[in-house]
Amino acid sequence: MADREDEGTAPHEEEPPRPPLDEDAVWAALIAGYDVDPEPGAAAAWPEAENVPPPRDDPEPPGPAAVNTAPPPADRTIVIHPVIRGPRDYEPAEDDEDGHYVPPEPPPLPDADVTTKFAWVAVLGGPLLLLAFVLLQIELTWWATTLGVGGFLGGFATLVARMRTGEDDDDLPGGGAVV
Repeated sequence: MADREDEGTAPHEEEPPRPPLDEDAVWAALIAGYDVDPEPGAAAAWPEAENVPPPRDDPEPPGPAAVNTAPPPADRTIVIHPVIRGPRDYEPAEDDEDGHYVPPEPPPLPDADVTTKFAWVAVLGGPLLLLAFVLLQIELTWWATTLGVGGFLGGFATLVARMRTGEDDDDLPGGGAVV
């Protein structure tokens, strides 16, 4: 049985072995020739139309009137149009009087009665009492646990029970669709 390489191909001469490529020498040659200008008279690597002109020593940068309006050479394939003004050059007019919104003063909070104040103290104070016992590494006794958990649950239940039902808010604007 013949090898796969020989199937369907004509016999050919063997190529002479190539010497191994010395990569370090190639890299050293590239680095050594990095800043070297090409020999005069050597073929350019790109078309002449794409060469950048040398910088001018003008004290003043060119303005819109100094833009070159001459047509590009005929062999040029890319036409470059100078950008005189673009979207990033936009600056909004500054008007301090009409430039920002000043919201009206909010109405004062309604006065809470004594029961609501005690309910909020219980809702916030119960967990804080338990947290203080844990952070200060004091033994949690039955009365501290009852006061912390019971205060939270009792205060929460009181606040929920005293919530408005919303029945008297029917005439408020934005209260929803009325069918």
